Amino acid sequence: MSYFFSFEKLNVWVDSKELVKLIYTITKNFPDEEKFGLTSQLRRASISIASNLAEGTSRKTNKDKAHFTTIAFSSLMEVLNQIILSKELNFIHETEYQTVRTEIEKISNKLNALRKSQLNN
Repeated sequence: MSYFFSFEKLNVWVDSKELVKLIYTITKNFPDEEKFGLTSQLRRASISIASNLAEGTSRKTNKDKAHFTTIAFSSLMEVLNQIILSKELNFIHETEYQTVRTEIEKISNKLNALRKSQLNN
């Protein structure tokens, strides 16, 4: 049996990791001039979600854990903002936009539930 760190057991972390892969796939088709702009920003923001969840699980207090979950949520909203802009700039198609948006909504619900649980324990 493989050893798992606590963050690896979180469904929201697994979903966030999948969002990173989706963002990387979508941004491969962005214009070259966006390499250091929107492409980089979207990738970093998406990675931040999963990274803050991982970091938060190592914290001692539930309040501190909830703080990192809040940061993860903020990064998720940053991704949403950037995906909306990407759609409006015609960097992505409607189907890609809807796919990412659906994932963001799913992750946001799980992050809110996790934070609530962390603060109530």
